[in-house]
Amino acid sequence: MQLEPLQASFVAELTAAAAEDRSTYDWTAVPASEPAMQAYVDRLLADQTAGNAMVFAQRRSVDNALVGCTRYMRLEWWAGRPLPVEVEIGGTWLAASAQRTAINTEAKFLLLRHAFESYGVNRVTLCTDMLNERSRAAILRIGATFEGVLHSHRESYAHPGAPRDSAVYGIIASDWPRVGTALLTRLGHPD
Repeated sequence: MQLEPLQASFVAELTAAAAEDRSTYDWTAVPASEPAMQAYVDRLLADQTAGNAMVFAQRRSVDNALVGCTRYMRLEWWAGRPLPVEVEIGGTWLAASAQRTAINTEAKFLLLRHAFESYGVNRVTLCTDMLNERSRAAILRIGATFEGVLHSHRESYAHPGAPRDSAVYGIIASDWPRVGTALLTRLGHPD
């Protein structure tokens, strides 16, 4: 699996990935048509240009197919520091054929390693809809700590226009050696 910086030229491939089986997209905004995917990619690239996100496409190694997106979002900066001090990993979606594979775990490992080892962040945050049990379980499996619930925190993808309660998880810098080692072991790379 590779993470590649999102490009406008990926729209057709991402549209195909999103069309495989849409039954698991109740909790995440995943565009269903090529014009909607174009608008989505344009918005994400604008967020990136503004310094509010770093967006990646996920490419499956076995067939070189693009299978989804993920990103750093809500980057926090401290004065005098050239790199973010905190990032949130989110906005992740995968094609049906990539779900329940090691792709998500591998992507999270790569994002976490870059955040802690290259950026030197103090923390990585992960948020999901309080009602999204599948996502909550996946976040715990990567080693994040449940920190609480923020009520009426963000707009609900499941119920557009309504607020959602967000379950908030974190991994702090002192957790990273343990979390990173556990993820490598889980991925079959014990070194």
